[in-house]
Amino acid sequence: MGSKVAERRSALRNTLITVAETQIEASGLAAIKARALAEEAGCSVGAIYNVFDDLEDIVIAVNGRTFGKLGQHVATALQGKEELPATDRLIEMSYAYLDYAVMHLRLWRALFDLRMSTDMDVPEWYLAELGQLFDYIDDPVRECFPSLDESEVRLMTRALFSSIHGIVMLGLENRISGVPRDQIHRMIAMMLRSATGNTAF
Repeated sequence: MGSKVAERRSALRNTLITVAETQIEASGLAAIKARALAEEAGCSVGAIYNVFDDLEDIVIAVNGRTFGKLGQHVATALQGKEELPATDRLIEMSYAYLDYAVMHLRLWRALFDLRMSTDMDVPEWYLAELGQLFDYIDDPVRECFPSLDESEVRLMTRALFSSIHGIVMLGLENRISGVPRDQIHRMIAMMLRSATGNTAF
């Protein structure tokens, strides 16, 4: 009996995550409402809170999936390009990041619209998904900066990620301070080549 209850809870959890993912992709993070989730998932509103503490936990679960898919998209973009110079691999990964953001804009935005900071109790599995994405970046960073120790490599990875994310976010949102959309690819390449000491623009 206990295993069947656990299976039903797991199935409902997965259904709710999938429904929330679909709703975010269609309408953004603001679309996540308990009643709408319950109706689409075929459960009561109360049943949601039997498997999740609150709606934010559902969004965290969706974001975990998104980080996983984003990481896979980046990894796929690198297939067959393993022999490229490290800076070129960083550029390819950044283009893949931009590509994913364009294709799944609302899911990508949800990664950052949900405020999560280093002093929060973030689930380990969520950190693992984020860490996998950073792992892809770490390898070429080590090659570009061979004198850095591991802690500095990870710091540089985060700095480069933050820079690329800023270019992508401001550009896709058409902010007046952002790079025009038709120049995002060129500016990503120029910034990374400059940052890694490869000035062949």
